[in-house]
Amino acid sequence: MMRALSLYAGPVARRHVEQHGLQPGDIGVVPAAAGGPKGLILGPLDRFIFGDWLTRSTQPVDLVGASIGAWRMATACMARPVAGFETLEEGYIHGDMKAPPGRKLPPPSQVSATFAANLRTMFDGHVPAMLSHPRYRLHVVTSRGRHVLAREGRWRTAAGYLGAALTNAASRRAMGAWIERVVFSGPVGGESKPAPLPFATSDYRTRHALLAPANFFSVLQASGSIPFMLEAVHDIPGAPRGAYWDGGITDYHLHLAYTRTLPSVDEPGEQSPLVLYPHFQKEVVPGWLDKPWKRRHRTSASLDSMLLLAPNPEWIAGLPNGKLPDRKDFLTMTHPERVRAWTTAVSAAKQLAEEFSAWLEKPDAGALRPL
Repeated sequence: MMRALSLYAGPVARRHVEQHGLQPGDIGVVPAAAGGPKGLILGPLDRFIFGDWLTRSTQPVDLVGASIGAWRMATACMARPVAGFETLEEGYIHGDMKAPPGRKLPPPSQVSATFAANLRTMFDGHVPAMLSHPRYRLHVVTSRGRHVLAREGRWRTAAGYLGAALTNAASRRAMGAWIERVVFSGPVGGESKPAPLPFATSDYRTRHALLAPANFFSVLQASGSIPFMLEAVHDIPGAPRGAYWDGGITDYHLHLAYTRTLPSVDEPGEQSPLVLYPHFQKEVVPGWLDKPWKRRHRTSASLDSMLLLAPNPEWIAGLPNGKLPDRKDFLTMTHPERVRAWTTAVSAAKQLAEEFSAWLEKPDAGALRPL
C-alpha cells in the first residue's frame, strides 16, 4: 500500500498499464518542472529512475527540464548520475548566500555569480559526454524577452513583466508578444543540429536552438534565472539575441503537447512511448504567471500519455512545517534551521522511491488516479 506516493495517469497511460504493465522500455519522455527547492523532494526518485530502473532498457529517452528541472535532467545525463544527484542535493541544501546588511536577500548579481560558479563546479569537463549521451536527449527550456523585455533594466523589466502578466490574464498564447519559449536541445546523431522536440509547439510562440558545449552553461544559467532574483543572461551563443530568463516563466510545469507527436497506443503493433513525470504535486500548471488562474491547472489531452508521480498531500503534512521545501524558507528560517528541515524532508522522500519500486514489481492499474 502506498502512503507517501500517489500515481496519476492520463487515459492512454492508464490503458497501457492495464494491458501491458509498465516496463522501463515503455518510457519515451521524462519532464522536470521548475519550482526551486520543491524539486529536492524528487531526489530519491531521480536516483532510482536514472540510476537503476531506466538502466534496464535501451530506448532513447527525451529529458525536458526548466529551471531546477533542467539542472536535474542535465545531471541525469552524467556518467555517474546517482553521484551527480547527491552532489546537486548537498549543494542546494547547504548553500548559504548571506545578504548584505540592510537586505533580506542577496542582490541578483550575487545570486547569479554563485549559481554560475555552482554549475561550473558540477559540470565542468562533463558537458561533451553529456550532450552525446547514447540514450538521453536533453532539452532545456528558457524564456526570452521580446520588445521592452529584450534587454534587462530596472524599470523596463518591471514594466515588461507587468505587461506580460496583464496580457497573460487574458490569454496565455497572447503573452508570447512579451516573452517567447526558447528550447535548447542537444545534438542528434553527432550532427550540428538540435534533436527533434518530443512535443508540439503550436500552443505558444517557440524557437528551437542547439544546446552545445559553447552555450551549455549560459543556457542552464538562463533556465534558472528567476526575474528580479537573478540577472538575465544576454545573447546566448547560437540563439537569437536578447535577455533570457527562467524557463518556468513560459513553462512552469511543462504542460506541453506530448501526445501530439507520439504514435497512438491504439495503432496495430504500436505502443506509444509514455511520459513519466516525477512531480511535486498533481497539477501541471502551464506557466509561472498561470499560478493564480486555477482553471488553467486542469489536465488536457496533451497529458493523455502521462504517468505522474507525486507525494501524497497527507504525507507532506508530516514533513517539517507540514510542507515541501520552498523558496520562502530563506526568509523565515535561519541557515541551520533550513538545512535541518530540508535534510529531514529529503531523507523522508526515500519512501517515495521505495513505494514506486515496489509498485513496479507488480504494476496495479487500480492504484492509478485520474490525472
